[in-house]
Amino acid sequence: MDKSFNYGTGHLTIGTCLDIASGKVKGIIGTAAHANIRSSWLEVAKIVEREIPVYGINTGFGPLCNTHIPEKDTCTLQYNLLKSHSVGVGKPIPTEIAKLMLITKVHALAQGYSGISPATLDRIIWHIDNDVIPIVPEKGSVGASGDLAPLAHLFLPLIGLGEVEEKGKVLSAAAMLKAHGLEPIILGPKEGLALINGTQFILSFAVKAVQRLLQALQTADLVGAMSLEGLMGSARPFDPRLHNIRPYKGNKFVAHRLFALLEHSEILNSHADCDRVQDPYSLRCMPQVHGASRNAWLHLKELTEIELNSVTDNPIVFNADDTISGGNFHGQPLALPLDYATVAAAELGNIADRRCYLMSEGRYGLPKLLTPDAGLNSGLMIPQYTTAALVTENKTMCFPASADSVPTSLGQEDHVSMGSISGRKLHMVLDNLEYIQAIELLYAAQAMDFRRPLKSTPILEACHNHVREYVSFIKEDRLFADDIKQLHKIVTDGSLLATANSIATKNDIKLDNDDEFGIY
Repeated sequence: MDKSFNYGTGHLTIGTCLDIASGKVKGIIGTAAHANIRSSWLEVAKIVEREIPVYGINTGFGPLCNTHIPEKDTCTLQYNLLKSHSVGVGKPIPTEIAKLMLITKVHALAQGYSGISPATLDRIIWHIDNDVIPIVPEKGSVGASGDLAPLAHLFLPLIGLGEVEEKGKVLSAAAMLKAHGLEPIILGPKEGLALINGTQFILSFAVKAVQRLLQALQTADLVGAMSLEGLMGSARPFDPRLHNIRPYKGNKFVAHRLFALLEHSEILNSHADCDRVQDPYSLRCMPQVHGASRNAWLHLKELTEIELNSVTDNPIVFNADDTISGGNFHGQPLALPLDYATVAAAELGNIADRRCYLMSEGRYGLPKLLTPDAGLNSGLMIPQYTTAALVTENKTMCFPASADSVPTSLGQEDHVSMGSISGRKLHMVLDNLEYIQAIELLYAAQAMDFRRPLKSTPILEACHNHVREYVSFIKEDRLFADDIKQLHKIVTDGSLLATANSIATKNDIKLDNDDEFGIY
């Protein structure tokens, strides 16, 4: 590993954050960040010594904010905070998300406004570098006063409590510390509050969602182009002149990609002079629909990157005489774009289902249900039932979690974002979308085969060949669930997109003409 990132002073991008999590980049505390961290830590010590009343340092929490805590009990206060706030329920979140939480929390704390001790920060970095990742339950955060419950679980291992995952095994934090010859951390004043007050649960789901939704968007254009070829649609609606007079960034980007994917296709050119004047919307309006989802993705990416480089705990310590109890922990700035992105992801599935339906209708020279012997064989009748079910399930998850707020903490926290639910829900929609795209790929590859001997473009032919490495042409009924499983794999592991990008590079075809639609 020869790449490093400076926590606290560097600008953290989504791509870099994911690279730290995967081990491609090492996060370090540089000299400047170390000085800022130590300075803030010493300022908290002054607050305690001089008995300056500051929330969470020498007071209780939430509705107990006016309860004074004597100096001798300030460390116990932080220890109790982690224990009492560890109330999460449900399945553990993915290990990668928990690791992203550690990374994003370190970057926020290392900016020097939180009063964390250098030793505590070093221990968190040890967890990241050694892939000893705390177990965090998925439910229990309302997304304001930060992600209290999940962050409390995330940092229980620092004090020898909770559980961790190491090398695929779950073990108690106490056993893990003993195995590594480590002692639990003794938290100083404000440290527990600094650890659990923040948006890192919401943020980490957002970081991963930006990556996953980008892959889904790229796949949507690719599979959509294959479907268009199978249906003998037109590329005229992707003419850049059309999109320059309604110049949304996402629309223009998608139109360019589709045009580049389809240019010089034999299939496309074979019906250039036919009497079909326009295609159904699910083909013709891909730039507008996929593009609108691109615009939503771009908005989520922009705000996620702002949050990645923000300080979101409370109170903020500028110095011993200047602390502010504010609301930087409130998840609303991410909750809204996450809900927006959920709708955007669902719409990609919605339009893909329509293309599956079109290909099964028996129009445009295709056999009904894409089978040469419909009747004895049901052909591709029922996979579209699955896309319909998944699309409808996604619609039920499009109600914005951020539209709700339930007062907590005896009314002290009387408006909350529910952004943690927004983040989790987006990933549930993406899970379904990836299956929808696998099923559309099943239909599109089958439809393209009925256009032989005509060929599509080098990129789309390579993608078709990649599909056929896993799923053969359908001549008669079989277990289509097995086909869907295979195609789901090449959609999710990125190999379908890698195939397209490799051929594009080899043939000097620029699919992506705007670096803004990347994550680095």
